[in-house]
Amino acid sequence: MKARFALAVAALLVVALPATAQTAEQWIARARARLGSESALQGVTSVHFVGTIEVDGANPRAMDIIFQKPMQQRFTFTSPELIEVLALDEYDAWQKRTNPKNLTQWQLTLLDANQIKRLRAQAWDNLNFLRGIEKLRGSVKVGGDATVDGLACVKLVFSYSDNIVLTRYYDKATARLVKTETEAGVEIREEGEMFVNGIRFARKVSNREKSGRTVTLSFEKVILNETFPASAFAVPPLQAN
Repeated sequence: MKARFALAVAALLVVALPATAQTAEQWIARARARLGSESALQGVTSVHFVGTIEVDGANPRAMDIIFQKPMQQRFTFTSPELIEVLALDEYDAWQKRTNPKNLTQWQLTLLDANQIKRLRAQAWDNLNFLRGIEKLRGSVKVGGDATVDGLACVKLVFSYSDNIVLTRYYDKATARLVKTETEAGVEIREEGEMFVNGIRFARKVSNREKSGRTVTLSFEKVILNETFPASAFAVPPLQAN
């Protein structure tokens, strides 16, 4: 999975700062004001997405995605042929693939350090709404101006490490996220919106790779602030009981 499928959120409230915001901190404040009130954003302890995922518009699979503070996530993708789980538990990450027709047939893989870093960046993004990247030893800077879809935008460059970089383009007039690009050249776009507890989420997120392949996540619902057990994220036993 992309380590950033980038499950980005959009906005609810009016812009808090004038359109002349210049620093990265000021632009982040504007973008967060679009996402929702500070009390709503700071009150998020978990985000649960339910929907489908498909590649190039074909063969949709059921999708269940959980992010939980401080740094846990679990992706589950289900089809008649395969159940795939990708999970992060702080500094441990794993992937398990199971044959739904025979649950005794499964394969468990422990992810490496670079994959874990990407998952941690993704979890942070989805739980902290743009703020606090420095706690992951990352940084944000203004990357200059750009025109996207005919809109005057500002580029904010979120660097989690030398090889994990997200460039986000925000409409200068509204601080709306127009698109995101990864360091690998994947272009991420959002469509539609839904409101949950004072925060607006995208209904669809499309990830278009340089090869032209497009991975699309469609969300049927978003649930906030559920509590999930530690066992949902912990590395499963390496041997069947």
